[in-house]
Amino acid sequence: MELPVFLIVLMAALLHASWNAFVKMNGDRFLFMAVMMAGSAVVAFGATIFLPLPAPESWPYIATSVLLHTGYPLFLLMAYKFGDLSHVYPLARGSAPLIVALVSVLYIGDVLSHQAVIAVLIMAFGIMSLSLTRGAQNLWNPWAVFFALGTGLFIAAYTLTDGIGARLAGSAHSYTAWMMGLEGIPFIAYVLMTRKSQALPQIARVWKTATLMGLMSLVAYWSVIWAMTVAPIALVAAVRETSIIFALLFGVFFLKERLSLMKLAATFMTLFGVVLLKINRS
Repeated sequence: MELPVFLIVLMAALLHASWNAFVKMNGDRFLFMAVMMAGSAVVAFGATIFLPLPAPESWPYIATSVLLHTGYPLFLLMAYKFGDLSHVYPLARGSAPLIVALVSVLYIGDVLSHQAVIAVLIMAFGIMSLSLTRGAQNLWNPWAVFFALGTGLFIAAYTLTDGIGARLAGSAHSYTAWMMGLEGIPFIAYVLMTRKSQALPQIARVWKTATLMGLMSLVAYWSVIWAMTVAPIALVAAVRETSIIFALLFGVFFLKERLSLMKLAATFMTLFGVVLLKINRS
């Protein structure tokens, strides 16, 4: 992976961690995310005016991606029902790069060197090991593990779908604008239907911050989709998941969360994988 692409994906990971921190701090997370996605959808749809239409063969991927992005938070919320965020989320995010690497090499034709494969494995297991923190007994709830790994499958599925779809579209920018424009519709429609007269006052309280976070989310994933058209999907997916390390650091330095020995070891393991991936030459 070329240095500019590597740095852009790292920037996307930082932005991803930033907006996730705001979602975590908000009391009504589903509403906040719905407004976020609505804001990014408006900007994305606006961008389609200035971009060519994606190639016809990419439209099934756009439709599939919208469905997968809708299913992902539903599985994640079920995982939170049976396990804690700090335990199920690393398992979900860490398992996704492993699935992406396996599928992209076996079925898409991406070529990874032995060193790159080792780097992806180290990063993935470093991220997943963040689940093994104090109070991790809830992680061994079979339903927590099931929905956490199911969430990882959704992440892997939409990552692969978007990587292939953007390559077929002829323009990663056109693909992303249409996909992220359509993505926000199901969420905001659900909020309006279920909350009815209460929806608008609730939206009014959070729309400014949520819209700003939506723009950060848009820039982050737009960058990732573009990167997957110029670099192996598996490597982009692995570097993107370093967002969980940024989130951990935000928690320690800004939210005064405790940095345990296990978290420190997992962080160094993940960062070692990042360095190994960057010095990979093939």
